Amino acid sequence: MVGYSYHRFILILVLFAMAETSVQGKGTRVGFYSRTCPRAESIVRSIVQSHFRSNPSIAPGLLRMHFHDCFVRGCDASILIAGPSTERTALPNLNLRGFEVIDDAKTQLEAACPGVVSCADILALAARDAVVLTNGPSWQVPTGRRDGRISLASDTTALPGFTESIEAQKKKFIDRGLSVQDLVTLVGGHTIGTTACQFFSYRLYNFNTTGNGVDPSINPAFISRVQALCPKNGDGTRRIGLDNGSPNRFDTSFFTNLRNGRGILESHQKLWTDASTKALVQRLLGVRGLQALNFNVEFGRSMVKLDE
Repeated sequence: MVGYSYHRFILILVLFAMAETSVQGKGTRVGFYSRTCPRAESIVRSIVQSHFRSNPSIAPGLLRMHFHDCFVRGCDASILIAGPSTERTALPNLNLRGFEVIDDAKTQLEAACPGVVSCADILALAARDAVVLTNGPSWQVPTGRRDGRISLASDTTALPGFTESIEAQKKKFIDRGLSVQDLVTLVGGHTIGTTACQFFSYRLYNFNTTGNGVDPSINPAFISRVQALCPKNGDGTRRIGLDNGSPNRFDTSFFTNLRNGRGILESHQKLWTDASTKALVQRLLGVRGLQALNFNVEFGRSMVKLDE
């Protein structure tokens, strides 16, 4: 009887282990490395903090890199693969920053836990830690991703474009299993970071729907200010903050800018001029009469959905 109980117990343990492996193979979970590499998250956090201290602009760079990775073939670190015709060589990714942060974190993790932590998980954790360092929210990052081996520049057409209509943006987010609310919330991540004049100067000088060449959705009082930063025929690579109120601080001023006609990119300002997304911007701003949405809470939730 004792022998039977013992063998039955062993069988249960084996079946449990098989079930756990199956679950891990299908998806991610919080604390995936709690046994195999318990210091994984703290190592990534330390590396991000170190780079941030010397260069705060690395924070939006890491967030953007993670977003661009997830929108192409899922969050599989394919954005990190170097070589001809890879994602890194595509036009939307030419200005991505933060690769050295991921490399440093991978080096330290390989020393601590060889062959355990995927680059995809490092990138997801680094994006979260970068947001926290800019006074943004923290959230639990499910881990257990596997790194992809395919990276094609042609696949980057899945990324939202800076001139796209709201309908086009919606489709791309829905294709990733994300809702319209996720769209508005995640675009709000541009409350930190910059863009180059070449991606929006056409709104200031040769917008094709007006006689004077200025996008009518821009607040007239804001035009001269932006034109001074990006003069006609000036340096197209010059960068300015996407959130002209607090470009280094994670907050809701990005949405305030949209309400005031001060969105920098055309696709961003359309969130306010399109009725289907305007109400969500208003809710994130806490407009009276509408059910408020907490930007920090919603951003963490949408990031977890993006990571799936």
